[in-house]
Amino acid sequence: MTGAAIRGADPAPSLVGISSYARVRTASNVQKFTIPTGYVDAVRAAGAVPIVLPSGEPQPAKLLPQLSALIISGGGDIDPNAYGGRAHEMVYSVCGERDVFEFDLTRAALAERRVPVLCICRGMQVLNVVCGGSLHVHLPDAVGEQITHRLPERQPTRHSVRIDPDSRLAAILGRTECEVTSWHHQAIERLGDDLRAVAWAEDGVIEAVEHVTHPWCLAVQWHPEMQLGDEVQQRLFRALVSNP
Repeated sequence: MTGAAIRGADPAPSLVGISSYARVRTASNVQKFTIPTGYVDAVRAAGAVPIVLPSGEPQPAKLLPQLSALIISGGGDIDPNAYGGRAHEMVYSVCGERDVFEFDLTRAALAERRVPVLCICRGMQVLNVVCGGSLHVHLPDAVGEQITHRLPERQPTRHSVRIDPDSRLAAILGRTECEVTSWHHQAIERLGDDLRAVAWAEDGVIEAVEHVTHPWCLAVQWHPEMQLGDEVQQRLFRALVSNP
């Protein structure tokens, strides 16, 4: 191949790793790893190639050199024992395999520092626990129901958040208040080390954090991948891929 041909070749695509949901067993007794298509579609729309990272990889740090960016996705609850929480009847879909994998992957990304990280919903809770923080085990018990963060039967809802104007998040979204799609019953209680809260719901629940020493580590409690038609929310994925 000539030098001219090499120079004219398309650049390698940006690969964005997305942690998968926990393995599940179907009615036909087949085990599967899954991921909602919104994550895949949002990454593709941002101009990158999504790579699903299933739980159970024994050395998550070895995945990072292949990636241009990382998303820690949403899903079921973290085991309350991981942050000194109590048992609660509303805790659901706990998976030790997923907890271990995402904890190790997040720690590796924070230490490696080259890969930008976006943590979404459960992902924000993973980041907080990894940094030594704790969670409200069931949010209505802690803050009441002034704001509905999810509807009965575990369905998403919408509410507004206010954003610190002096934050990376505000710079990316281009605003200090927005409507978000919310689907969670847990949230940050005690903020982890090196994390800074940068967005809040009207009831005071922390809705976004930024890591103060990592070059690009941002977490939101809401689900931007469920707002594919919202230009403001999709700026998060474009910023992750372009890493401004």
